[in-house]
Amino acid sequence: MNEAPLLRALEALGPAATAHATHRDADGRPRYTNRLVLEGSLYLRQHAHQPIDWRPWGAETLAEAAARDVPILLSSGYSACHWCHVMARDAFEDEPLARFINAHFVPTKLDREERPDVDACWMEVLQAMTGHGGWPMTLVLTPSLTPLFAGTFLPLRDDERGRRMGLESVLTRVAARWREPRFAAEGRALMDELAALAESTPARAVQGSGALAAATGTWLTQHDAALGGFGRAPKFPRPAVLDALLRRAADANDADALRCVERTLEAMACGGLRDHVAGGFARYSTDAAWRVPHFEKMLYDNAQLAATYTEAWRATRAPLWAEVARETLVFIDRVFGGAGDGGFAAALDADSDGAEGRAYTWTPAEVDAVLPRDDARWVRETWGVTPEGHLDGRSVLHLRAPLTALEGERWARLRPALARARSGRPQPALDPKVVTAWNGLAITAFARAAVAFDDPALAARGARAAAWVLEHLRVDGRTLRSWSAGRAVHPGVLEDVAAMVGACLALLEATHDVRWLDAALELQAEQDARFADTAGGGYWRTGADADALPLREKPEYDGAEPSGNALAAENLVRLFRLTGDERFRVQAEGVFRALDDLLRRAPTTAPRLVAALEDLHAEPETVVIVGPRSAWAPLLNKVVTAGGTTRARRLVLCAEGPESPLARRLPVHFAGRTPPVDPTAASAYVCRGATCAPPVNWTEGDP
Repeated sequence: MNEAPLLRALEALGPAATAHATHRDADGRPRYTNRLVLEGSLYLRQHAHQPIDWRPWGAETLAEAAARDVPILLSSGYSACHWCHVMARDAFEDEPLARFINAHFVPTKLDREERPDVDACWMEVLQAMTGHGGWPMTLVLTPSLTPLFAGTFLPLRDDERGRRMGLESVLTRVAARWREPRFAAEGRALMDELAALAESTPARAVQGSGALAAATGTWLTQHDAALGGFGRAPKFPRPAVLDALLRRAADANDADALRCVERTLEAMACGGLRDHVAGGFARYSTDAAWRVPHFEKMLYDNAQLAATYTEAWRATRAPLWAEVARETLVFIDRVFGGAGDGGFAAALDADSDGAEGRAYTWTPAEVDAVLPRDDARWVRETWGVTPEGHLDGRSVLHLRAPLTALEGERWARLRPALARARSGRPQPALDPKVVTAWNGLAITAFARAAVAFDDPALAARGARAAAWVLEHLRVDGRTLRSWSAGRAVHPGVLEDVAAMVGACLALLEATHDVRWLDAALELQAEQDARFADTAGGGYWRTGADADALPLREKPEYDGAEPSGNALAAENLVRLFRLTGDERFRVQAEGVFRALDDLLRRAPTTAPRLVAALEDLHAEPETVVIVGPRSAWAPLLNKVVTAGGTTRARRLVLCAEGPESPLARRLPVHFAGRTPPVDPTAASAYVCRGATCAPPVNWTEGDP
């Protein structure tokens, strides 16, 4: 297939910036400007010209609340959030309400992607007070940070039936009563309870390897065998769960687990969650059949899904999984990758032209205007474009079943024309900030795909991004959270450091370049120094050098992003296998002991931690290849094509000889591993546990 026409058409799908500013003078200039105009965050700057006098979260804002002795109105969200935009337009643009807020509160905006530590603290409060979470998150706090009110999206005014209070009513009541002693008593009690829950006693020993089997039973019960995914609408991709089920399928020959994964991957690949024209996946599906997504596209979702489809291909060799994995990586590089020599941007907005999904959806007339009659009819029938549509008469492209080979060729021929037509519409805004943790996930996806598909270009792209992150987002040995408007800002959290450790280890296996081992060890040392709970085991989300928050969290759950402790445990087990250093095994066991209660009580909430526990107990399998670099490829190809996720996760190391830089850094694997007498050949040593087979060259048969 010649991809050039499609790529040229896709280049025109560039994002456009948006801002919430409906109050303008006759010359079109915004009538209001607040302090957010000085921020680098796109989300914060989107609120810089509202009549509310917003401030960013920080010491100065907290000091102002104390000096004025008024509550803090905290609004947290992110640039691609549809309901954040709705609340901004419907409530925050109201001038009478803005005057009331400015007089009685210190209005504070938080980009939850730039400050996940602050957002996680108050999200825990929101969930405890209301039983649910989400964005936009709306809280009212006393100057001493006692919560008075917590909610999510709020309209400007109460609904007509009085069943839902609007922001106007909430703030009026809080402003009138917040000084009453009993009003804040519940909030103080809640904070004391949450602080007590954060203190835990680690288990005496690390539990065995039964958590994955227990979790698999629950996931299979929740699996929607007819439509794919888990539970009812809305449905989320949950790549961490799918990865854990792939692990179970390989280790226990569990056919049900594999069927669950394949049904879900097919449903997502065919449904509207996947952008069939431009590539990439939306955030989640609003319906059970995966047809209508919530259209925002996040780097962390696409990175994890690319890795999951890659691992599924390694396990099954199904061509569709490789197609989706590669297409998603192309999307990440093209849309989030900028010029291709730096880090990856954060997200694409859900909205464009004032409506959610407008850029992505189609009417029959729009399809007919782009394609010849027979082709247009085929696209409408195959991809579900109807007069009724899914959203205001507009249809989301989706398939009932995967395309046949002939249908795939036809789609490849027609797709560029649809991409060109789509490029003429107003486009969703790109949030250009570079988030360290999300880049770590993306770099890992590129590195794993490079190994799976024997594609050095993918490894090179991941390496360029990693080098950029390490240069721009590490200052004086300290990792920072994000890069916005030409500068690195905010202290990094656990996920930032741990994700980059994992990325460097993935690049080590993709390139066999010792610099990635050195980078991983340096980052791991930073993680241990800044985040380790030396008393209770595991790691805190915030570093010891970060600003104090009312609650200090030890992340446990794998949600849309993997938890920092799961990433840490994976890395520590990997480092122990790489180096043989017992210190890493002890640290990994400390994570599992600290989170033992979660592993026993709710293993389904921590699939990556559960999989890491399996890795700790599994018999290590290592392949060491020694010989000239030019002779590595045939042996590496045998290792990769051996199939099965257990073999796909085996540790593979290559060096030109025991005196090469990597071999000298990892003597536990290369000591005694001499290259063959033939200077043009290479040998492979296959080791399981402490037992290694004689060296082979695998010119015939499988390893």
